[in-house]
Amino acid sequence: MSDTLQPINCPACHKEMKKIFIPSEGINVDICLDGCGGIFFDNREFKKFDEKAEKIDEILEAIEGKDFEKVDESLPRTCPVCGSKMVKNYSSANRTIQIDECYSCGGKFLDNGELQQIRAEFDTEAERSEATMQELYKTVGVKLHEMEAEKNAANAKRSLANKLFRRMIYGR
Repeated sequence: MSDTLQPINCPACHKEMKKIFIPSEGINVDICLDGCGGIFFDNREFKKFDEKAEKIDEILEAIEGKDFEKVDESLPRTCPVCGSKMVKNYSSANRTIQIDECYSCGGKFLDNGELQQIRAEFDTEAERSEATMQELYKTVGVKLHEMEAEKNAANAKRSLANKLFRRMIYGR
């Protein structure tokens, strides 16, 4: 889905979000400047801002010096673009920062300060991907190892049964 040009309300505090134009990307990012300080990224926008080297000057300028209200981050949220229920997911394999994602339109909502935390986790997308692969291997690799051991044990039993069968039939 492309950049939302219509005003939207914040999924956390329900106040109208302000559109901040990011000239380097040619897109608007929606920020809850009069409420909780949350940021909504339309589909695929987030990837343009999640690494340290990517520019977020306009976002930082917009939130600078503002006091934002606290919100209950555990409450369910509704996508301000398509109205679907948003799903809470971790932003990385580190499992320290939860963000809200819309599986219908691809939007992502970050509570105040989460963008800066996400950018601080890894220097590059390659590092983020490597951490994901390591976590996946820790989780799945153990199961694969167990499955391989079971397969080897079954093969050993089958081999022993074949040897016994040959001895019984052929005397060898």
